[in-house]
Amino acid sequence: MFMRDFFRLHEHGTTVKKELLAGLTTFSTMAYILVVNPMILSRTGMDFNALITATALAAAIGTLVMGLYARLPIGLAPGMGLNAFFAYTIVLQMGYSWQFALTAVFLEGIIFIFLSLFHIREAIINSIPENLKHAISVGIGLLIALIGMANAGIIETGMRHVGEGKLDGVILQIGDITSAGPLIALTGLIVSAVLMYRKVNAALLIGILVATVAGMLLGVTHWPASGSLVSLPPSLSPIAFQLEFSKIFSLDMVVILFTLLMVNLFDTVGTLIGLCNKAGLLDSRGRIPRAKQALFADAVGTTAGALLGTSVVTAYVESASGIASGGRTGLTAVTVAGMFLLALFFAPLFAMIPAAATAPALIIVGMLMMGAVTKINFEDTTEAVPAFLAIVMMPYTYSIAEGIVFGMLSYVLLKVFTGQYRKISPVMYVLAVLFVLSFLLQ
Repeated sequence: MFMRDFFRLHEHGTTVKKELLAGLTTFSTMAYILVVNPMILSRTGMDFNALITATALAAAIGTLVMGLYARLPIGLAPGMGLNAFFAYTIVLQMGYSWQFALTAVFLEGIIFIFLSLFHIREAIINSIPENLKHAISVGIGLLIALIGMANAGIIETGMRHVGEGKLDGVILQIGDITSAGPLIALTGLIVSAVLMYRKVNAALLIGILVATVAGMLLGVTHWPASGSLVSLPPSLSPIAFQLEFSKIFSLDMVVILFTLLMVNLFDTVGTLIGLCNKAGLLDSRGRIPRAKQALFADAVGTTAGALLGTSVVTAYVESASGIASGGRTGLTAVTVAGMFLLALFFAPLFAMIPAAATAPALIIVGMLMMGAVTKINFEDTTEAVPAFLAIVMMPYTYSIAEGIVFGMLSYVLLKVFTGQYRKISPVMYVLAVLFVLSFLLQ
């Protein structure tokens, strides 16, 4: 069969059925972006309905390239954090038009295409020490679990009033566990865990479906207001091909491009390392297979997304849910891309799934990714401290990129100050300088 040979299913110990289920699971944990991304970007004056179509198409294009070209089980879509930078910083704070912001995203995509073609991004990945690669996987696991718990309301911001308008200093606190969101998430969590114990391949997907049904009983899952689960895709015309090049030769554009490049580069690099590590796809030297092709996928997705009218496209950590369900090849990604295209016509159906219903998959995936912590060398302080900082800074700062920055910069400094500077690759030195510059430009 063509699919078995092209994706080398037998070589990766998987099947068509397992890959399709993994794709469905990944999509179900990513589907929230179809609503959340338009909600954020529409604050700039962009058309909300057109943004739904742009988000789905950009995700489908990037993920399809990932599946067919890189043949990795990773989904892509407009990235959280970068869409907020697009809306709140470039447009609302700096005062530029959303057309100017789209132009910045387009230029970043073009730059990334060239960096990928000339193996520069691949060189960066291969320069990261093995200890830090394991730490990145663990840190992403903690971040995923945090996102899941926050989405469900199991934990929440710990700002409690203590009188006279004052707030206490609690950063996080437990939410109202007896409310609908946490109850739905905990129901799905127990169901998923039991099914995983019984070796059911679709355990995470079934857990999401059960949690969604539970949401109906608790009034959280709502039937579409239109009464129909099918609709035609909204037109792209209000936002597509709306680039503005009149102000690209400015200091602001340089700062914007540098920020987009740095954040997206290390978000994608960290995500790829963590996911491929979890899937057992890293080679004996800890390198990502077909890294150039994988990095090319998000560059193409970003460029296409800017033309369609959406923000930076990047690899999604939620892909770990599909990997945990058995996804190992590009067929998983192709399935995700197909689901995003279907979502254009079934958006009301996918919009029914509440965030609390996808939380169990994210929590379990976070637990599974913690396994890499046993591979980290904690005996050598110059290895342990950078790994620890990479791990904890991801959930503490809510950013994969920030965790990588703290981990890599501390690694370089500790190795230099302990006389082990020969262990640092030239690429790591260059990155350390760029990290310092990024802090100075903030």
